[in-house]
Amino acid sequence: MRMTNRAGWLLASVLASAMVTGCASGGAAPRPQPFPGANTPPPPESRNAPSTTDTAGRADLIATAMALRGTPYRNGGTEPSRGFDCSGFVQWVFAQHGTNLPRETREQYDEGRKLDRDDVQAGDLVFFETVSRGPSHVGIALGAGQFVHAPSSRGVVRVESYTSGYWASRWVGARRPGPSPSGQPPGRSLPRISASPDPSR
Repeated sequence: MRMTNRAGWLLASVLASAMVTGCASGGAAPRPQPFPGANTPPPPESRNAPSTTDTAGRADLIATAMALRGTPYRNGGTEPSRGFDCSGFVQWVFAQHGTNLPRETREQYDEGRKLDRDDVQAGDLVFFETVSRGPSHVGIALGAGQFVHAPSSRGVVRVESYTSGYWASRWVGARRPGPSPSGQPPGRSLPRISASPDPSR
């Protein structure tokens, strides 16, 4: 009986490890995280806050990201129909608007211009330390201290605050995709992908 209980515990642990996963961040072994917070939308004025001189383009990008709220989390996921992990979500949203970001969180952290937390605007990327040291989770800033992301806990794309609580304590930094200080673009331009995200997920 003792052996049976132990075998059952080991099997449950393996299954839990397979289901609770982190973002594509260089192959680090993920650990379960609490990821607290409600899926509350940001104030209307923050949704369209400009992050570059292309205000309309940033507003469209935010609209695309917000339409994906409720999409299931999936480790390795890169499309709405099958689910997203954090970096897959960010990569897909930016691809719809002509920017090709790298696949992994740590590589996305090296793109664009580094920002102080006080300078973050809607459409910027925000990074956190979760499953490993350094940037291992990423989301898209909405303005007013909020961001939209694909966390593994509770398993859906949702909105949370990065200025208090869990995420504030794990802040790593922020980046603004676009030309770097050297003038080199972070990625090649892509044609717009014709896919229809399902906001009812």
